[in-house]
Amino acid sequence: MGVSEMASYEESRQRRLEENKKRMEELNLHKLSASLRTATSPKSSPVKKPNPRTPRSPVNLSAVRRSSRFVDKPSPNYKEELIEPLGRPKTKRSYQRRDLLNRVYASDEARAYAVERAEELQTGLETEFPSFVKPMLQSHVTGGFWLGLPVYFCKMHLPNHDEMITLADEDGNESPVKYLAEKTGLSGGWRGFAIDHELVDGDALVFQLIKPTKFQVYIIRSDQSKDGDDDSDASPVDVNAKRTKASTKIDIA
Repeated sequence: MGVSEMASYEESRQRRLEENKKRMEELNLHKLSASLRTATSPKSSPVKKPNPRTPRSPVNLSAVRRSSRFVDKPSPNYKEELIEPLGRPKTKRSYQRRDLLNRVYASDEARAYAVERAEELQTGLETEFPSFVKPMLQSHVTGGFWLGLPVYFCKMHLPNHDEMITLADEDGNESPVKYLAEKTGLSGGWRGFAIDHELVDGDALVFQLIKPTKFQVYIIRSDQSKDGDDDSDASPVDVNAKRTKASTKIDIA
């Protein structure tokens, strides 16, 4: 490339630069680029000062008497208080704990004898009052002291809700026990009845419902079979009347 060609190239290049510069000025591209640079530059945000917390005044938890009729009266007490369920008398009983390690189990013969005599007694009762026979097991008279009743009997004759039921023995002594309708059994109070009447494994009880919530209870002792034939001519009620009275007493506080 000669000197003349280089000179003509530089002149055309300078002309293009000048033309481009004029076009940029006409379109205000310099100002636009400057404004874009300032807009994209990060700005530091001012630090917010936390608002000081004002202390809260203590809340008065006492009841507010808005009515003038109750201004001079004492504030109500909304504390829950335990209520004795089903009107059960508040009696404190103390019993000696039975020896669970030395339980005495009735023989099959003694158990069968007690059930047989209980069924004989049941046949002599008035038919207008429903009844059933309940043989005693260890769980009824020791440990848990829970007495389950026949489901069919409970559904037909007993209340469909929890209720206090009275158990009366042949001597007229009455014991309140709690009947649980959902579980069809006797819970609170049955332990005291079992201990007071010295019930043991193998005994058989006849429950006769003489009132909607009262049972007449007859007790047949399994150990009566050891007495031989001395009472063979006696009725089941007469034999049952010879049972030993309970030696455990009730301490009412």
